[in-house]
This record gives sequence, C-alpha cells and structure tokens, in this order.
Amino acid sequence: MKVWVKLFIGAVLGMAIGFLLPEENVNIAAALQWLEKFAIGVGRYAVVPVLLFSLIMSVYELRMDDQFWSMVFKNFLVIIAASVFVISSGIFVTMIFSPARIPIEKAEQLDILTLETAANIIDIFPSNMFSVLTGSGIYLFPVFVFAFFIGMGLNYDRNYVKPVITLIDSLSRIFFHVASFFSEILGFILIVLSACWAVNFSEIVQAKVYKDLIIMLGVFSVVLCFGILPLFLYLLKPRVNPWVVLYGSLGPAITALISRDINFSIPVIQRHSKENFGVRRRSSALSLSLFSTFCRCGSAMVAAAAFIVIIKSYTYIRIETVDLILIGIRAFAISFLLARHPGEGAYIALAALCLGYGGGEYRAGYLILKPMAFYLIAIGTFIDVMLTSFGTYLIAKTNNFIHEDKNLRRFI
Repeated sequence: MKVWVKLFIGAVLGMAIGFLLPEENVNIAAALQWLEKFAIGVGRYAVVPVLLFSLIMSVYELRMDDQFWSMVFKNFLVIIAASVFVISSGIFVTMIFSPARIPIEKAEQLDILTLETAANIIDIFPSNMFSVLTGSGIYLFPVFVFAFFIGMGLNYDRNYVKPVITLIDSLSRIFFHVASFFSEILGFILIVLSACWAVNFSEIVQAKVYKDLIIMLGVFSVVLCFGILPLFLYLLKPRVNPWVVLYGSLGPAITALISRDINFSIPVIQRHSKENFGVRRRSSALSLSLFSTFCRCGSAMVAAAAFIVIIKSYTYIRIETVDLILIGIRAFAISFLLARHPGEGAYIALAALCLGYGGGEYRAGYLILKPMAFYLIAIGTFIDVMLTSFGTYLIAKTNNFIHEDKNLRRFI
C-alpha cells in the first residue's frame, strides 16, 4: 500500500473517531492531550540523527565538488522569492475576500508569546559544541550549524578523515532506514492526531464567528499548493509534469496538515524526495535544512491574514496600502525567525505582529483568535511543508541532482 494512502486512511479514521467523541468530557480531553504529545514525539523521534548525518555528508560532498556555496545561494534565492510571493498573495486575497469581523472580548490575562530571537542566537553556539545534540529536538538550527562545521572539517585531509567519512556515511544510511520505518507506521499515529484535530475543529465550527476566516484560509491554501505552486514547476527546463510532483508530495502534505508540526514532517519529506523523485542526498539534506528553518512564509502569511482580520475587528477605519506593505514586510522578516517554533509557528508569528504593531493597541489582539490557533498553525504548516517539498525538488532538478526519474507506479 502506498505511504500516502496509509496516511490518508489513518487521518480519515481519526477524524471519524474525533467527531463521534462526546463533547466536553474532561477525561477524554486529558487522554487526547497525552496521546497527541506522545504521537508528536514518535514522529519527531528520528529527525535529529537522520538530518545530522545526512547534512554532514551533504556539506562534505558539495564542498568536494565546489558547489556548496552556490547551492546555499540558490536555496536562499528560492526561499526569498517564495516568501515574497506567498505573503503578498495572502495579504491580497485577504483584502479582496475580506472575512467578517470577529467580536472583541476583553482579555483578562495577556499570554506572553515571543519569537525568542535573542535566545535563538545564543543557542546556536553553546559553550559545549556537543550539547546541541542533547536538546529536545525542537530547535534544529543549532544541529544544522553543528553538521555544517563537521562537514567542513571532513575536507581537512582525506587520509585522516576517510574512516570518519565511511562511518558517517553508514550512519546516514542507517538512520534513513530507521526514519523510513517510522514513516510506514505514521498512519496509525495520525489516527490519534486527526482525532484531536477533529475535536478542536468541531469546537471552532460551533462558534461560527470564525467561519469566514476558516473558509478563506482553507480555500487559499488548497489553490496555492494544489494549483499555483505546481504551475511554477511547469516552467522548469527541461519540462516536468507538475502533477506528478504534486502526487509525490501527498504524504508530506497529509502529515503537515494533521500534525501541525514541521519537524514531524521532515523525515517524510526526505523519504519521499529520495524514493519518489530520486533526489540525491547531497541536495535534499541541504535544502530540507534550509527550507525547514527559513522558509516559514506559509505560517507568516497566515499570521498576516489573521492580523488584518484582527485590525478590522478593532476598528472600522480602512487599512491603508502603506500599512499593508508594512505588515507584509514584518511578516516576511518574522518568517525567517520561526525556527524554534516548528509546531506553533503561525500563532507565534501572529502574536509577534500584534505586539509590535502601532502604539500597542493590538497587543492582546491575537487572543481573540486563540480558539482557532490550532487551525492557523495547521494551514501555515501545510503551506510550509509543501513549499519545502517543492523547493527541494526544484533545487535538485535545476542542478542535476536527481539520479533517476522514477515511474509513477514506483512511488511509495
């Protein structure tokens, strides 16, 4: 059975269970919360070792071919272009199909949600280099920096480092197969996560005040990821079939939407890139690391759209074009600072927009959307993961790092 079919069946079963569960049962809610945390942990379990050793080999191999910095540049070029397009189009759609205002309720307590930018920078270079490998596996950028320096170090003297290269190469392949095993059982894991998804979704649907924003974000994300982005791939030379690429990305799409966690989806993207598209490790590991860290424009776009709705809910004054541009610029900057938040990016970005806009009159604005925070995060993560999957393929295809064009029937 195809991996995406297993994931889809798991998601549908979980949704059915979630919608059938009795409402407002404290014991069931507590059990679901525990199971959700456990399921996310299972999905993240292999992400650090598989990316660590793969990225070390990627840096080493690209350095040997004098292609590393050009590949980094090309990845960032695609990330920046995608971020500008996604955020600006999201703001444009929000202004054209403006969702209804949301009733303002006075917040009794202001949650403290920040980007933790200062802490993020400090954690990149801890006093003990190896301590980045003993973390929780949530903030992966320090691990990527560690892998970068080790990969650079392997170019020192081949006579000395050859045994180490052989060991790291073997570990990379071993952990890839370990991660592949977990991707095979994620269908069962998604039953739990989609049940939680259904319970949360039924609650916000009953509230009705969020209906317009839910529909707008849902429709826009589907049109963007299943229509507009594949069409960009159609412009590649040599010509590719964008719908085949889209089909090969269905597995990551399902895991992203249901798990709402980009780290949960990384091993799935890596396996699909290799086994569906034939992307070589040296390209996929680097692109995955850069896109999952810096290409969070889907979450930033969702935050910008939600923030516009919040402004319209607070005031009837028309939002000027200059203000929209400023919101877009701030959302663009925030999209590069969400690496510490793989599972709550859109809501953290929304809080950052509210806390830093104007004279502070919107500081508590994000609290009016707290009931639907999980949905904002789900849509943002879905777009982020689809961009990562398409971006990984795009970089590999344009740089001849696809070792085999696989037949559709051989897709996992």
